[in-house]
Amino acid sequence: MTFPPGGEAGDGEQAAPRGKKAAHRAAWALGVGAAVVAAGVTAVVAGVPSASAARPAGRSAAASAKSGGEAEATGTATGVRAVATGTRVREGICTAPAEHKALAAKLSADIQAALSGRTGHQAVTVYDTVTEVSCYSGQSRHFDSASIVKAIILGALLRWHHETGTPLSSWENSEATLMITQSDNDAATALWDEVGMTRLQQFLDLAKMNETELGQDGYWGLTQVTAHDEMLLLELLTLPNSVLTDSERSYELGLMSQVISGQRWGTPAGAPSTVTVHVKNGWLPDDDGWHINSIGAFTGKGKNYLIAVLTDDSPTEQYGIDTVQHVAEAVHRDLNDAALLAGADGG
Repeated sequence: MTFPPGGEAGDGEQAAPRGKKAAHRAAWALGVGAAVVAAGVTAVVAGVPSASAARPAGRSAAASAKSGGEAEATGTATGVRAVATGTRVREGICTAPAEHKALAAKLSADIQAALSGRTGHQAVTVYDTVTEVSCYSGQSRHFDSASIVKAIILGALLRWHHETGTPLSSWENSEATLMITQSDNDAATALWDEVGMTRLQQFLDLAKMNETELGQDGYWGLTQVTAHDEMLLLELLTLPNSVLTDSERSYELGLMSQVISGQRWGTPAGAPSTVTVHVKNGWLPDDDGWHINSIGAFTGKGKNYLIAVLTDDSPTEQYGIDTVQHVAEAVHRDLNDAALLAGADGG
């Protein structure tokens, strides 16, 4: 499933001075607080290289000003299944096949209610591959990635080995495991450097993640991401495609399913016990507040749905986590509501 570039009117990211943000990030990354409280538990700080995240990602003015239309885009990652081209209906921020109109309407209302009145900026994309219901809000607004970029780093590493026909080394496997399951920054920096900017960009190009802009000068935590592109990444990991093999996709999803308990907040909130949770989170403070991002895939028992929620300018870390989790709880509730999933609206 792909989502329209841009977003609702006025959703283009505001240009803002980054010098003060940079200074704050640099101090934070150098150790102003070695841990953060995530969803009530202490978790290792993650999201920027250990040296600092002091410099901007070099976004263009054009990208910064993006806003968009309403038409649903047709491009998608090479080989990833796109939404069926049959009759679809729009209900608020969601679209669906006609038989799932009620589900789309409920999801739209509940996601918007979860975001109503929340401080800061948010972007949401949701795709249920079973019902083919999709939802999107602010999907092309750019956000600092923090640690969700680690899923891109691993995807690029896997693609590189795919092309060379070689397995991951034991060192790469160890670093990848630390990077995803514990959000280890040193491991991320090591793999970012090993893969290199050229291969990272090649992976983005293959995935059609054209809105993503890699952080410059090693500052991977300042990669600019959008909810649109994060959904493309989740599709790439959960649906058969020509970019990553089934075993490569399974490897990355397997690590995302083993994230330590202190980092399993965000999109997993409200997930039923019957699904397997695959998650990667990112968190990063600056002068304007907290960036809190979460991407998740929820599979098994006839389920395969994907959620990406990006936020910035939250007054506290917990506030940002709560924003993400309010959205996630609504999505899990609606996509596991037997009455809604029964489908046909009866005319």
